[in-house]
Amino acid sequence: MSGFFSGLSWRMQRLFNPPPKRVPFKPEWEQWLMTSLPVYNALPHDHRIKLKRKMTEFIPSVYWEGAKGLELTERMIVIIAAQACLLIINMKGLPFSRLKTVIVFPEAFLHESTDSEDGVIVTESRHRVSGLSYGRGTVSLAWEETQFGGRCMRDGQNVVFHEFAHQLDQASGYANGAPVLQRPEFYGEWYEVMRDEFERLIRDSENDKVTLLDDYGATDPAEFFAVATETFFEKARKMRKRYPDLYRVMKQYYQLDPAGWQ
Repeated sequence: MSGFFSGLSWRMQRLFNPPPKRVPFKPEWEQWLMTSLPVYNALPHDHRIKLKRKMTEFIPSVYWEGAKGLELTERMIVIIAAQACLLIINMKGLPFSRLKTVIVFPEAFLHESTDSEDGVIVTESRHRVSGLSYGRGTVSLAWEETQFGGRCMRDGQNVVFHEFAHQLDQASGYANGAPVLQRPEFYGEWYEVMRDEFERLIRDSENDKVTLLDDYGATDPAEFFAVATETFFEKARKMRKRYPDLYRVMKQYYQLDPAGWQ
C-alpha cells in the first residue's frame, strides 16, 4: 500500500517516523465514499465536513494491516475509517482511546476462544467471525462483510459499527455496555433504559418473538450496546418508533439524530 506520504509505504511511515496528526483528504476519497457508502450521501452537509476531518485525524492514529494475504489498499482504509468515524463525528477528539491497530482479513476468519474455571480450561471452541474488538487496542475486520455492511445500510447489521462500538465501550476499561458519557447526570437514565431494553430483548428472544434488534444483543450488556448501535444508525426511524427511550439515550450519547437523515 502506498500513496499517503510522498511514496513511502504506510507501514514504513508508521514504524520509523512519528505518525502525523492529520493526513489530507484526497478528492478521490469523496468519490469512494459516495459510491461505496450510501449513508454518506444522506448526511447533512455539516456532518460530511465533520466526518472528513475526523477521518484525516483517525487514519494516521492507528496501524493498519492486511492479514491472510489481503493487500490492504488506501480505498479499504478510507471506507473503514468513514464508518468508524461516523460514530464519533460530534464527539471531542478521538474517543477510541485504546485503539492501536486495525487488522483486515479478506473474509470471515477463525476465532479460538476458551473458558476457564479456577485456572482450568473447561471449554474450548473455534468459530468463524466477521469482526473482533480487543480491549488491548486491536480491531479485526473481515473485508467482505465490511464492504457489504457499508453498502447495505438498512439491514441493521454493520460489522464496523459493531466492533467500534465495542471500542467506545472498552475505553472505560472493559466492555460492559456502559461507555463514557458526556455528563455524570446521564448515567442514571442510561443504566435504567439499557437494563430494561436488554431484559426485554432477552424475553423476546426466549419467546422466539421477531425483534427489531438482532437477538445477538441478548448475549450480554456489551453485545446489546453494540447491536443497539447498529440498529440506531441503520434502522433509526423504526427504533425511534418502537424503542423511543432507547433511541433517546443513544441519540444523547452519539449526539446524532440519524432518523432525520434522508
